[in-house]
Amino acid sequence: MLAIQTLRSEFRPTLRLAIPLVLAELGWMSMAIVDTMMVGRLPNSAVAISAVSLGGILVHTLAFFGAGLLTGLDTLVSQAFGAGQREDCHRSLVHGIYLSFALAPLLMAPVWFFDSLLRQAHIAPDIIALAVPYSKAMAWGTLPLLLYFAMRRCMQGMNLVRPIAFALVTANIINAVGNWLLIYGKLGAPAMGAVGSGWSTAWARIYLAAVLVGYLLWYDHKHRTELLRTPIQPDLMRIRRLIALGLPAAMQITLEIGVFALVTALIGRLGAVSLASHQIALNTVSLTYMVPLGISSAAAVRVGQAIGRRDPQGAADAGGSAIFFGAAFMTLAGIALLLFPRGIARIFTPDVTIIQSTIYLLAAGAAFQLFDGIQTVATGALRGAGDTRTPMFCHFTAYWIIGLPLGYWLCFSRGWGAFGLWSGLSLALILIGIVLLFAWRRTIRRLVITGSSERIHI
Repeated sequence: MLAIQTLRSEFRPTLRLAIPLVLAELGWMSMAIVDTMMVGRLPNSAVAISAVSLGGILVHTLAFFGAGLLTGLDTLVSQAFGAGQREDCHRSLVHGIYLSFALAPLLMAPVWFFDSLLRQAHIAPDIIALAVPYSKAMAWGTLPLLLYFAMRRCMQGMNLVRPIAFALVTANIINAVGNWLLIYGKLGAPAMGAVGSGWSTAWARIYLAAVLVGYLLWYDHKHRTELLRTPIQPDLMRIRRLIALGLPAAMQITLEIGVFALVTALIGRLGAVSLASHQIALNTVSLTYMVPLGISSAAAVRVGQAIGRRDPQGAADAGGSAIFFGAAFMTLAGIALLLFPRGIARIFTPDVTIIQSTIYLLAAGAAFQLFDGIQTVATGALRGAGDTRTPMFCHFTAYWIIGLPLGYWLCFSRGWGAFGLWSGLSLALILIGIVLLFAWRRTIRRLVITGSSERIHI
C-alpha cells in the first residue's frame, strides 16, 4: 500500500511532468471530437459521423502500430537521461527517425485496400462512399505523425514536455480552421464534406512534426546540446533494442485499437444510427482516457529515470503514485458519465434517436473507467521498467479471447445490439486493470530485491 507521505511527495513532480502530457493527449483527442462535431452538422449527420468513425479508426489502427514501435524510446531515452547520458538520448532519437521513414509507406499502403475490405464486412454503401476517401486523405499525414511521435518520446524522456503540449493545442486550431474551410467550403475553398476533415487532419499532423523539429533545433542552438553533431551512422544493435522494446508495445496498442476497429465494423452492420452512437460514446471515453494516458507517459519517464540512476524505491514510488492518480481521476469520470449522459450526447448531435442510443453505451463506458485508468498508467510504469510484453499478453487475452467473443454473442445472439459489444469490452478492461496492477506490484518487488542492477530489461 502507498503511504500518504509518498503520495504527497510524488504529487508535484508527477503533476509537473504529467500536466503538459495530459494537455497534449487531450489536444490529440479533441481533434477527433471536433471532426465528429463538425461533420455532425452536415445534412445526413448519421452517415457522416459513421464514415469519419470507421475511416478514422482503421487509419489509426495502422498508424498507431508504428507509434507503438517508437514507444521503446520511452525506456531507452528516460533510462539514459537518468544516467546522465544525453548523447545516448540523441542517438536513440536519430534511430527513431530512421524507423519512422521505413514504416510510413508500409503503414499507408493498406489504406488503398479499404474499399474491398469494407464491402466484405457488409458496411452500407453510403458509409463506404465517404469513409474510403476520408481514410486516403488522412493517410497522407502518416509520416509526419510518426516523426512527431519519435521526437515526442525523446523529448518527454528528457523532461522537455511543454513544447509537446503547445504543439497539440495549436494543431487543434489548424485542424478546426481546416475543417471549417474544407467541410463547408468557406472562403472559396471546395466544399468537400466529411472528406475535407481528413485533409485537415493530415495538414495538422504536418504542422505537429514541424513544430517539434523547430523546437529541437532552437533548443540545440540555445543550450549547445550538440544534437546536430550526433553520429548518423545506423546502429543495428540500437535498432534491435528499440524494436525489441517497441514491438510488444506496438502489438498491445494494435490489439487495443484493433478490437475497437473490429467492433466499429460490426456495429456498422446495425446501421448508421448505431454506428453514430458508438462513435459519440467512443469519443467520450477516449477523451477521459487521455488523462491517464498522459499520466502513463509521465510514469514511464519517471520510472525509467529512477532505474537509470539506480533508485529502485524511487521507481516504485513514482509508478505506484501515478497509478493511484490515474485511478482517482477515472473514478470521477465514471461518475460523470452516469450522471450526464444525455448532455454529453447532445454536444455531438441534435438527433434524438442517436442521443437515446448513446446513453446506454455511456453507461457501459462508465463501468470500466476506474480499471481503464489503472491499466493505462500501469502499462506506462511497466514500460519505464522495460516490460512491454506483459501488457501485450493481457490485452490479447482479455480483449480477443474473452471480451470480443462475449460481446459478439450478446450483440447478435442475445439481441443486445451495440450495448452487447460494449459490455464485452467493459469486462475485458476490468480484467486487464486487475492483472496489470498485480503485474506492477510484482515488478517493483523484483526491482527492490535486485537493486535494479541493470538499466534495461528486455
